[in-house]
Amino acid sequence: MAEREPYRISGRTGDWEVVIGLEVHAQVASNAKLFSGAATSFGAGPNEQVSLVDAAMPGMLPVINRYCVEQAVRTGLGLKAQINLKSRFDRKNYFYPDLPAGYQISQFKDPVVGEGVLTVERDDGSTFTVGIERLHLEQDAGKSIHDMDPNWTYVDLNRAGVALMEIVSKPDMRSPEEAGAYVKRLRALVRWLGTCDGDMEKGNLRADVNVSVRKPGGELGTRCEIKNVNSMRFIQQSIVYEARRQVEILEDGGKIDQETRLFDAVKGETRSMRSKEEAHDYRYFPDPDLLPLELDPDWVKRIQDSLPELPDEMAERLQSQYGLSAYDAGVLVTDAERASLYETLAKKHDPKLVANTVTQSLLTFANAHNEEVTADGVLHIDTKALSAYLALIEDGTVSSRTAKELFEGMVAKEGTPAQIVEARGLRQVTDTGAIERVVDSIIAANPDKAEAAKTRPQAIGWFVGQVMRETGGKANPAAVNEILKVKLGL
Repeated sequence: MAEREPYRISGRTGDWEVVIGLEVHAQVASNAKLFSGAATSFGAGPNEQVSLVDAAMPGMLPVINRYCVEQAVRTGLGLKAQINLKSRFDRKNYFYPDLPAGYQISQFKDPVVGEGVLTVERDDGSTFTVGIERLHLEQDAGKSIHDMDPNWTYVDLNRAGVALMEIVSKPDMRSPEEAGAYVKRLRALVRWLGTCDGDMEKGNLRADVNVSVRKPGGELGTRCEIKNVNSMRFIQQSIVYEARRQVEILEDGGKIDQETRLFDAVKGETRSMRSKEEAHDYRYFPDPDLLPLELDPDWVKRIQDSLPELPDEMAERLQSQYGLSAYDAGVLVTDAERASLYETLAKKHDPKLVANTVTQSLLTFANAHNEEVTADGVLHIDTKALSAYLALIEDGTVSSRTAKELFEGMVAKEGTPAQIVEARGLRQVTDTGAIERVVDSIIAANPDKAEAAKTRPQAIGWFVGQVMRETGGKANPAAVNEILKVKLGL
Protein backbone atom coordinates (compact mmCIF):
# COMPACT_ATOMS: atom_id res chain seq x y z
CA MET A 1 0.00 0.00 0.00
CA ALA A 2 1.56 3.27 -1.14
CA GLU A 3 1.92 6.29 1.09
CA ARG A 4 -0.91 8.70 0.28
CA GLU A 5 -0.02 12.05 -1.20
CA PRO A 6 -1.30 14.79 1.11
CA TYR A 7 -4.16 16.87 -0.29
CA ARG A 8 -4.06 20.35 1.17
CA ILE A 9 -6.07 23.55 0.83
CA SER A 10 -3.92 26.66 1.10
CA GLY A 11 -5.35 29.43 3.24
CA ARG A 12 -4.12 32.72 4.64
CA THR A 13 -3.12 31.00 7.87
CA GLY A 14 -1.45 28.01 6.22
CA ASP A 15 -2.52 24.63 4.93
CA TRP A 16 -5.74 22.81 5.85
CA GLU A 17 -6.58 19.12 5.64
CA VAL A 18 -9.93 17.74 4.43
CA VAL A 19 -11.59 14.86 6.28
CA ILE A 20 -14.31 12.96 4.41
CA GLY A 21 -16.78 10.25 5.32
CA LEU A 22 -19.56 8.90 3.11
CA GLU A 23 -22.99 7.43 3.71
CA VAL A 24 -23.87 5.59 0.53
CA HIS A 25 -27.51 4.63 -0.05
CA ALA A 26 -27.71 1.63 -2.37
CA GLN A 27 -31.12 0.41 -3.51
CA VAL A 28 -31.38 -3.32 -2.90
CA ALA A 29 -31.78 -5.36 -6.08
CA SER A 30 -35.15 -6.92 -5.30
CA ASN A 31 -38.47 -7.23 -7.14
CA ALA A 32 -40.44 -6.24 -4.04
CA LYS A 33 -40.13 -3.56 -1.37
CA LEU A 34 -38.66 -4.04 2.09
CA PHE A 35 -41.94 -4.46 3.97
CA SER A 36 -44.54 -4.99 1.24
CA GLY A 37 -45.05 -6.92 -1.98
CA ALA A 38 -45.27 -3.81 -4.17
CA ALA A 39 -43.08 -3.74 -7.27
CA THR A 40 -39.85 -1.73 -7.49
CA SER A 41 -39.27 -1.47 -11.25
CA PHE A 42 -38.16 1.88 -12.64
CA GLY A 43 -40.33 3.95 -14.98
CA ALA A 44 -43.84 3.22 -13.70
CA GLY A 45 -46.41 6.01 -13.70
CA PRO A 46 -46.88 8.09 -10.52
CA ASN A 47 -48.25 6.06 -7.61
CA GLU A 48 -48.70 2.89 -9.67
CA GLN A 49 -46.50 0.80 -7.37
CA VAL A 50 -47.90 1.62 -3.95
CA SER A 51 -49.38 -0.90 -1.54
CA LEU A 52 -51.58 -0.06 1.43
CA VAL A 53 -48.52 -0.64 3.64
CA ASP A 54 -46.45 1.87 1.64
CA ALA A 55 -49.25 4.44 1.89
CA ALA A 56 -49.45 3.89 5.70
CA MET A 57 -53.14 3.06 5.67
CA PRO A 58 -54.58 2.36 9.16
CA GLY A 59 -54.17 -1.22 10.34
CA MET A 60 -51.51 -2.14 7.76
CA LEU A 61 -48.52 -4.03 9.20
CA PRO A 62 -45.04 -4.40 7.67
CA VAL A 63 -43.70 -7.86 6.80
CA ILE A 64 -39.94 -8.20 6.30
CA ASN A 65 -38.70 -9.21 2.85
CA ARG A 66 -36.31 -12.10 3.52
CA TYR A 67 -34.51 -11.62 0.20
CA CYS A 68 -33.63 -8.01 1.05
CA VAL A 69 -32.03 -9.22 4.28
CA GLU A 70 -30.08 -11.82 2.29
CA GLN A 71 -28.84 -9.12 -0.09
CA ALA A 72 -27.66 -7.00 2.84
CA VAL A 73 -25.82 -9.96 4.36
CA ARG A 74 -24.27 -10.77 0.99
CA THR A 75 -22.99 -7.19 0.70
CA GLY A 76 -21.65 -7.28 4.24
CA LEU A 77 -19.72 -10.46 3.50
CA GLY A 78 -18.33 -8.83 0.36
CA LEU A 79 -17.09 -5.98 2.57
CA LYS A 80 -15.47 -8.53 4.92
CA ALA A 81 -17.69 -7.12 7.63
CA GLN A 82 -19.15 -8.54 10.81
CA ILE A 83 -22.60 -10.03 10.29
CA ASN A 84 -24.76 -9.40 13.35
CA LEU A 85 -26.93 -12.43 14.00
CA LYS A 86 -29.27 -10.26 16.05
CA SER A 87 -30.45 -6.85 14.85
CA ARG A 88 -33.62 -4.83 15.04
CA PHE A 89 -35.63 -2.20 13.22
CA ASP A 90 -36.39 1.21 14.66
CA ARG A 91 -38.71 4.06 13.85
CA LYS A 92 -36.96 7.28 12.81
CA ASN A 93 -39.51 10.04 13.23
CA TYR A 94 -39.67 13.08 10.98
CA PHE A 95 -42.37 14.73 8.94
CA TYR A 96 -42.18 15.19 5.17
CA PRO A 97 -45.09 15.14 2.70
CA ASP A 98 -43.56 12.11 0.95
CA LEU A 99 -43.28 10.07 4.18
CA PRO A 100 -46.89 8.96 4.77
CA ALA A 101 -46.39 7.33 8.17
CA GLY A 102 -44.48 10.27 9.63
CA TYR A 103 -41.56 7.92 10.34
CA GLN A 104 -39.04 5.83 8.45
CA ILE A 105 -38.35 2.22 9.40
CA SER A 106 -34.57 1.98 9.73
CA GLN A 107 -31.91 0.42 11.97
CA PHE A 108 -30.25 2.58 14.60
CA LYS A 109 -28.27 0.91 17.40
CA ASP A 110 -28.40 -2.64 16.10
CA PRO A 111 -27.65 -2.86 12.35
CA VAL A 112 -27.60 -6.13 10.43
CA VAL A 113 -23.95 -5.57 9.38
CA GLY A 114 -21.16 -4.19 11.58
CA GLU A 115 -17.62 -3.07 10.88
CA GLY A 116 -15.82 -4.01 7.68
CA VAL A 117 -13.15 -2.73 5.31
CA LEU A 118 -12.78 -1.83 1.65
CA THR A 119 -9.48 -1.60 -0.21
CA VAL A 120 -9.65 1.11 -2.85
CA GLU A 121 -7.37 1.67 -5.83
CA ARG A 122 -6.36 5.15 -6.96
CA ASP A 123 -5.91 6.11 -10.61
CA ASP A 124 -2.13 5.60 -10.33
CA GLY A 125 -2.58 1.99 -9.16
CA SER A 126 -1.75 2.63 -5.49
CA THR A 127 -4.29 1.61 -2.85
CA PHE A 128 -5.73 2.87 0.42
CA THR A 129 -8.12 1.37 2.96
CA VAL A 130 -11.48 2.75 4.07
CA GLY A 131 -13.11 1.40 7.22
CA ILE A 132 -16.80 0.52 7.05
CA GLU A 133 -18.66 1.60 10.17
CA ARG A 134 -21.90 -0.29 9.47
CA LEU A 135 -24.45 -1.33 6.89
CA HIS A 136 -28.10 -1.11 7.83
CA LEU A 137 -31.38 -1.68 6.05
CA GLU A 138 -34.04 1.00 5.79
CA GLN A 139 -37.00 1.95 3.64
CA ASP A 140 -36.84 4.80 1.15
CA ALA A 141 -39.22 7.75 1.22
CA GLY A 142 -41.41 8.87 -1.67
CA LYS A 143 -40.71 11.81 -3.94
CA SER A 144 -42.06 15.37 -3.80
CA ILE A 145 -42.49 16.98 -7.23
CA HIS A 146 -42.43 20.76 -7.28
CA ASP A 147 -42.26 21.62 -10.98
CA MET A 148 -45.59 20.30 -12.31
CA ASP A 149 -47.71 23.17 -11.01
CA PRO A 150 -46.84 26.67 -9.77
CA ASN A 151 -49.19 26.39 -6.80
CA TRP A 152 -49.07 22.73 -5.77
CA THR A 153 -46.55 20.08 -4.79
CA TYR A 154 -47.32 16.58 -6.01
CA VAL A 155 -46.27 13.40 -4.23
CA ASP A 156 -45.22 10.13 -5.93
CA LEU A 157 -44.99 7.19 -3.51
CA ASN A 158 -43.55 4.63 -5.95
CA ARG A 159 -40.21 4.76 -4.11
CA ALA A 160 -41.81 4.73 -0.65
CA GLY A 161 -40.83 1.49 1.07
CA VAL A 162 -38.13 0.50 -1.43
CA ALA A 163 -35.29 -1.29 0.40
CA LEU A 164 -32.05 0.63 0.84
CA MET A 165 -28.70 -0.43 2.22
CA GLU A 166 -27.04 2.52 3.93
CA ILE A 167 -23.30 1.84 3.92
CA VAL A 168 -21.55 4.17 6.34
CA SER A 169 -17.80 4.67 6.03
CA LYS A 170 -15.41 5.88 8.66
CA PRO A 171 -13.89 9.35 8.05
CA ASP A 172 -10.88 7.78 6.34
CA MET A 173 -10.77 9.72 3.07
CA ARG A 174 -8.54 12.77 2.69
CA SER A 175 -9.19 14.11 -0.81
CA PRO A 176 -12.00 14.49 -3.36
CA GLU A 177 -10.22 11.94 -5.56
CA GLU A 178 -10.17 9.36 -2.77
CA ALA A 179 -13.90 9.89 -2.16
CA GLY A 180 -14.65 9.40 -5.85
CA ALA A 181 -12.46 6.29 -6.00
CA TYR A 182 -14.20 4.86 -2.92
CA VAL A 183 -17.70 5.27 -4.39
CA LYS A 184 -16.51 3.83 -7.70
CA ARG A 185 -15.05 0.80 -5.90
CA LEU A 186 -18.14 0.32 -3.73
CA ARG A 187 -20.43 0.61 -6.75
CA ALA A 188 -18.37 -2.01 -8.59
CA LEU A 189 -18.61 -4.35 -5.59
CA VAL A 190 -22.41 -4.22 -5.18
CA ARG A 191 -22.83 -4.68 -8.93
CA TRP A 192 -20.41 -7.62 -8.81
CA LEU A 193 -22.40 -9.21 -5.98
CA GLY A 194 -25.74 -8.49 -7.68
CA THR A 195 -27.08 -6.65 -4.62
CA CYS A 196 -27.59 -3.25 -6.31
CA ASP A 197 -27.50 -2.20 -9.96
CA GLY A 198 -25.52 0.91 -9.03
CA ASP A 199 -27.44 3.15 -11.47
CA MET A 200 -26.66 6.62 -10.14
CA GLU A 201 -28.70 8.40 -12.82
CA LYS A 202 -31.86 6.70 -11.53
CA GLY A 203 -30.91 7.43 -7.92
CA ASN A 204 -30.36 3.75 -7.15
CA LEU A 205 -26.99 4.61 -5.65
CA ARG A 206 -26.37 8.02 -4.10
CA ALA A 207 -24.19 9.44 -1.37
CA ASP A 208 -24.45 11.76 1.59
CA VAL A 209 -21.03 13.40 1.78
CA ASN A 210 -19.67 14.45 5.19
CA VAL A 211 -16.94 17.09 4.96
CA SER A 212 -14.86 18.81 7.64
CA VAL A 213 -11.52 20.62 7.66
CA ARG A 214 -8.72 20.86 10.20
CA LYS A 215 -5.11 21.85 10.50
CA PRO A 216 -2.97 18.89 9.38
CA GLY A 217 -3.01 16.25 12.12
CA GLY A 218 -5.24 18.37 14.37
CA GLU A 219 -8.57 17.61 16.05
CA LEU A 220 -11.49 16.73 13.83
CA GLY A 221 -13.53 19.75 12.82
CA THR A 222 -17.30 20.22 12.70
CA ARG A 223 -18.72 18.38 9.71
CA CYS A 224 -21.39 19.35 7.25
CA GLU A 225 -23.40 16.76 5.35
CA ILE A 226 -24.15 17.21 1.64
CA LYS A 227 -27.28 15.21 0.84
CA ASN A 228 -28.09 12.92 -2.06
CA VAL A 229 -25.19 13.46 -4.45
CA ASN A 230 -25.66 11.10 -7.38
CA SER A 231 -22.51 11.21 -9.52
CA MET A 232 -18.79 10.67 -8.98
CA ARG A 233 -18.04 14.06 -10.50
CA PHE A 234 -20.55 15.91 -8.33
CA ILE A 235 -19.23 14.16 -5.21
CA GLN A 236 -15.75 15.50 -5.91
CA GLN A 237 -16.96 18.97 -6.91
CA SER A 238 -19.09 19.29 -3.78
CA ILE A 239 -16.13 18.38 -1.55
CA VAL A 240 -13.85 20.93 -3.21
CA TYR A 241 -16.40 23.72 -2.80
CA GLU A 242 -17.49 22.79 0.72
CA ALA A 243 -13.95 22.41 2.06
CA ARG A 244 -12.97 25.80 0.65
CA ARG A 245 -16.13 27.37 2.12
CA GLN A 246 -15.31 26.04 5.58
CA VAL A 247 -11.68 27.19 5.40
CA GLU A 248 -12.77 30.72 4.50
CA ILE A 249 -15.24 30.85 7.42
CA LEU A 250 -12.65 29.61 9.93
CA GLU A 251 -9.95 31.95 8.68
CA ASP A 252 -12.37 34.88 9.03
CA GLY A 253 -12.83 33.98 12.70
CA GLY A 254 -16.18 32.25 12.32
CA LYS A 255 -17.29 28.75 13.28
CA ILE A 256 -18.79 25.92 11.29
CA ASP A 257 -22.41 25.09 12.07
CA GLN A 258 -23.22 21.41 11.79
CA GLU A 259 -25.87 21.34 9.10
CA THR A 260 -27.27 19.50 6.11
CA ARG A 261 -26.52 21.08 2.73
CA LEU A 262 -27.45 20.49 -0.90
CA PHE A 263 -25.14 20.61 -3.90
CA ASP A 264 -26.21 22.80 -6.81
CA ALA A 265 -24.63 21.10 -9.81
CA VAL A 266 -25.37 24.05 -12.12
CA LYS A 267 -23.64 26.63 -9.91
CA GLY A 268 -21.09 24.15 -8.55
CA GLU A 269 -21.76 25.14 -4.94
CA THR A 270 -23.39 23.87 -1.76
CA ARG A 271 -26.19 25.68 0.03
CA SER A 272 -27.79 25.27 3.42
CA MET A 273 -30.81 22.96 3.65
CA ARG A 274 -31.42 22.64 7.40
CA SER A 275 -29.56 22.39 10.68
CA LYS A 276 -28.18 18.90 11.18
CA GLU A 277 -30.38 16.83 13.44
CA GLU A 278 -28.90 14.70 16.20
CA ALA A 279 -30.12 11.18 16.91
CA HIS A 280 -32.41 12.35 19.72
CA ASP A 281 -34.15 14.73 17.33
CA TYR A 282 -35.52 11.75 15.45
CA ARG A 283 -36.87 10.13 18.64
CA TYR A 284 -35.71 6.65 17.65
CA PHE A 285 -37.44 3.70 19.28
CA PRO A 286 -37.81 0.01 18.36
CA ASP A 287 -40.57 -0.57 15.84
CA PRO A 288 -43.35 -2.32 17.77
CA ASP A 289 -44.70 -3.98 14.60
CA LEU A 290 -41.47 -5.85 13.82
CA LEU A 291 -39.79 -8.54 15.87
CA PRO A 292 -36.01 -8.40 16.36
CA LEU A 293 -34.25 -9.92 13.36
CA GLU A 294 -32.40 -13.15 14.22
CA LEU A 295 -30.26 -14.85 11.59
CA ASP A 296 -29.46 -18.55 11.48
CA PRO A 297 -25.64 -18.99 11.40
CA ASP A 298 -26.05 -21.86 8.90
CA TRP A 299 -28.07 -19.57 6.61
CA VAL A 300 -25.33 -16.94 6.75
CA LYS A 301 -22.76 -19.66 6.01
CA ARG A 302 -24.72 -20.74 2.92
CA ILE A 303 -24.73 -17.16 1.68
CA GLN A 304 -20.97 -16.97 2.30
CA ASP A 305 -20.42 -20.18 0.34
CA SER A 306 -22.52 -18.86 -2.57
CA LEU A 307 -20.46 -15.69 -3.03
CA PRO A 308 -18.64 -15.37 -6.34
CA GLU A 309 -14.91 -14.86 -6.46
CA LEU A 310 -14.49 -11.28 -5.22
CA PRO A 311 -12.89 -8.63 -7.46
CA ASP A 312 -9.65 -8.31 -5.45
CA GLU A 313 -9.18 -12.08 -5.45
CA MET A 314 -9.93 -12.34 -9.16
CA ALA A 315 -7.53 -9.50 -10.02
CA GLU A 316 -4.70 -11.34 -8.28
CA ARG A 317 -5.58 -14.57 -10.07
CA LEU A 318 -5.72 -12.90 -13.49
CA GLN A 319 -2.25 -11.49 -12.91
CA SER A 320 -0.77 -14.84 -11.90
CA GLN A 321 -2.73 -17.05 -14.32
CA TYR A 322 -2.63 -14.90 -17.44
CA GLY A 323 0.37 -12.66 -16.78
CA LEU A 324 -1.66 -9.45 -16.84
CA SER A 325 -0.51 -6.17 -15.34
CA ALA A 326 -2.19 -4.92 -12.17
CA TYR A 327 -3.76 -2.12 -14.24
CA ASP A 328 -5.31 -4.44 -16.85
CA ALA A 329 -6.59 -6.81 -14.18
CA GLY A 330 -8.06 -3.89 -12.25
CA VAL A 331 -9.94 -2.59 -15.30
CA LEU A 332 -11.30 -6.04 -16.08
CA VAL A 333 -12.63 -6.76 -12.58
CA THR A 334 -14.42 -3.43 -12.38
CA ASP A 335 -17.41 -5.34 -13.76
CA ALA A 336 -18.29 -9.02 -13.39
CA GLU A 337 -19.68 -9.34 -16.94
CA ARG A 338 -16.54 -7.78 -18.40
CA ALA A 339 -14.33 -10.13 -16.41
CA SER A 340 -16.39 -13.14 -17.52
CA LEU A 341 -16.06 -12.13 -21.18
CA TYR A 342 -12.30 -11.78 -20.77
CA GLU A 343 -11.90 -15.27 -19.30
CA THR A 344 -14.06 -16.82 -22.02
CA LEU A 345 -11.78 -15.37 -24.71
CA ALA A 346 -8.47 -15.72 -22.83
CA LYS A 347 -8.91 -19.50 -22.72
CA LYS A 348 -8.67 -19.57 -26.53
CA HIS A 349 -6.46 -16.59 -27.41
CA ASP A 350 -3.40 -14.66 -26.30
CA PRO A 351 -4.36 -13.25 -22.85
CA LYS A 352 -2.66 -9.89 -23.36
CA LEU A 353 -4.24 -9.41 -26.78
CA VAL A 354 -7.65 -10.24 -25.30
CA ALA A 355 -7.09 -7.76 -22.45
CA ASN A 356 -6.21 -4.99 -24.91
CA THR A 357 -9.26 -5.77 -27.03
CA VAL A 358 -11.70 -5.79 -24.10
CA THR A 359 -10.30 -2.84 -22.15
CA GLN A 360 -9.64 -0.63 -25.18
CA SER A 361 -11.55 -1.41 -28.39
CA LEU A 362 -14.64 -2.95 -26.82
CA LEU A 363 -14.98 -0.50 -23.93
CA THR A 364 -14.50 2.49 -26.22
CA PHE A 365 -17.28 1.19 -28.45
CA ALA A 366 -19.58 0.43 -25.50
CA ASN A 367 -19.08 3.86 -23.95
CA ALA A 368 -19.72 5.61 -27.28
CA HIS A 369 -23.04 3.77 -27.62
CA ASN A 370 -23.99 4.07 -23.92
CA GLU A 371 -23.95 0.29 -23.60
CA GLU A 372 -22.55 -2.17 -21.08
CA VAL A 373 -20.06 -4.92 -21.90
CA THR A 374 -21.69 -8.25 -21.04
CA ALA A 375 -20.36 -11.80 -20.76
CA ASP A 376 -21.57 -12.32 -24.36
CA GLY A 377 -19.96 -9.17 -25.79
CA VAL A 378 -21.73 -5.92 -26.56
CA LEU A 379 -24.66 -5.35 -28.91
CA HIS A 380 -23.96 -7.18 -32.21
CA ILE A 381 -20.27 -7.84 -31.43
CA ASP A 382 -20.58 -11.17 -29.64
CA THR A 383 -18.01 -13.68 -28.42
CA LYS A 384 -18.08 -15.55 -31.75
CA ALA A 385 -17.20 -12.38 -33.69
CA LEU A 386 -14.58 -11.37 -31.13
CA SER A 387 -12.95 -14.79 -31.25
CA ALA A 388 -12.79 -14.65 -35.07
CA TYR A 389 -11.33 -11.13 -34.86
CA LEU A 390 -8.62 -12.24 -32.41
CA ALA A 391 -7.77 -15.29 -34.53
CA LEU A 392 -7.15 -13.07 -37.58
CA ILE A 393 -4.67 -11.00 -35.60
CA GLU A 394 -2.93 -14.03 -34.12
CA ASP A 395 -2.47 -15.86 -37.42
CA GLY A 396 -1.08 -12.73 -39.09
CA THR A 397 -3.99 -12.18 -41.47
CA VAL A 398 -4.24 -8.58 -40.24
CA SER A 399 -1.61 -6.42 -38.57
CA SER A 400 -2.08 -4.58 -35.30
CA ARG A 401 -2.56 -1.40 -37.34
CA THR A 402 -5.20 -2.72 -39.72
CA ALA A 403 -6.93 -4.53 -36.84
CA LYS A 404 -8.34 -1.15 -35.82
CA GLU A 405 -9.96 -0.74 -39.24
CA LEU A 406 -11.27 -4.29 -39.02
CA PHE A 407 -12.93 -3.50 -35.69
CA GLU A 408 -14.49 -0.38 -37.22
CA GLY A 409 -16.02 -2.62 -39.89
CA MET A 410 -17.43 -4.89 -37.19
CA VAL A 411 -18.96 -1.87 -35.45
CA ALA A 412 -20.53 -0.84 -38.77
CA LYS A 413 -22.02 -4.36 -39.19
CA GLU A 414 -20.25 -4.94 -42.54
CA GLY A 415 -20.19 -8.72 -42.12
CA THR A 416 -18.07 -11.32 -40.38
CA PRO A 417 -14.46 -10.38 -39.56
CA ALA A 418 -13.21 -12.54 -42.48
CA GLN A 419 -15.66 -10.89 -44.90
CA ILE A 420 -14.59 -7.41 -43.74
CA VAL A 421 -10.90 -8.26 -44.27
CA GLU A 422 -11.56 -9.19 -47.90
CA ALA A 423 -14.01 -6.35 -48.59
CA ARG A 424 -11.70 -3.68 -47.22
CA GLY A 425 -8.47 -5.25 -48.44
CA LEU A 426 -6.98 -5.52 -44.98
CA ARG A 427 -5.04 -8.75 -45.45
CA GLN A 428 -1.48 -8.33 -44.17
CA VAL A 429 1.32 -8.34 -46.76
CA THR A 430 3.64 -11.22 -45.93
CA ASP A 431 5.21 -11.53 -49.38
CA THR A 432 8.84 -10.66 -48.57
CA GLY A 433 9.51 -9.87 -52.21
CA ALA A 434 6.81 -7.19 -52.24
CA ILE A 435 8.09 -5.76 -48.97
CA GLU A 436 11.68 -5.72 -50.28
CA ARG A 437 10.63 -3.68 -53.29
CA VAL A 438 9.02 -1.06 -51.05
CA VAL A 439 12.09 -1.01 -48.76
CA ASP A 440 14.47 -0.60 -51.72
CA SER A 441 12.51 2.33 -53.11
CA ILE A 442 12.46 4.14 -49.76
CA ILE A 443 16.20 3.62 -49.16
CA ALA A 444 16.96 4.80 -52.69
CA ALA A 445 14.92 7.95 -52.14
CA ASN A 446 16.60 8.69 -48.80
CA PRO A 447 20.34 7.79 -49.08
CA ASP A 448 21.36 10.31 -46.40
CA LYS A 449 19.00 8.76 -43.85
CA ALA A 450 20.14 5.26 -44.82
CA GLU A 451 23.77 6.24 -44.22
CA ALA A 452 22.92 7.87 -40.88
CA ALA A 453 21.08 4.73 -39.74
CA LYS A 454 24.37 2.80 -39.80
CA THR A 455 25.64 4.85 -36.83
CA ARG A 456 22.21 5.40 -35.27
CA PRO A 457 20.43 2.03 -35.35
CA GLN A 458 17.35 3.52 -33.65
CA ALA A 459 16.74 5.47 -36.86
CA ILE A 460 15.33 2.24 -38.30
CA GLY A 461 12.04 3.29 -36.75
CA TRP A 462 11.66 6.04 -39.35
CA PHE A 463 12.08 3.53 -42.18
CA VAL A 464 9.56 1.16 -40.59
CA GLY A 465 7.03 3.98 -40.45
CA GLN A 466 7.60 4.83 -44.10
CA VAL A 467 7.15 1.21 -45.21
CA MET A 468 3.95 0.87 -43.21
CA ARG A 469 2.65 4.12 -44.70
CA GLU A 470 3.44 2.97 -48.24
CA THR A 471 1.69 -0.37 -47.67
CA GLY A 472 -1.32 1.14 -45.92
CA GLY A 473 -0.28 -0.53 -42.67
CA LYS A 474 -0.61 -3.98 -44.23
CA ALA A 475 3.05 -5.06 -44.23
CA ASN A 476 4.05 -7.60 -41.63
CA PRO A 477 6.02 -5.54 -39.05
CA ALA A 478 8.38 -8.39 -38.17
CA ALA A 479 9.24 -8.97 -41.82
CA VAL A 480 9.72 -5.23 -42.37
CA ASN A 481 12.19 -5.00 -39.49
CA GLU A 482 14.23 -8.01 -40.64
CA ILE A 483 14.45 -6.82 -44.24
CA LEU A 484 15.43 -3.28 -43.14
CA LYS A 485 18.20 -4.61 -40.90
CA VAL A 486 19.71 -6.52 -43.81
CA LYS A 487 19.33 -3.69 -46.33
CA LEU A 488 20.75 -1.05 -43.96
CA GLY A 489 23.56 -3.31 -42.78
CA LEU A 490 22.53 -3.20 -39.12
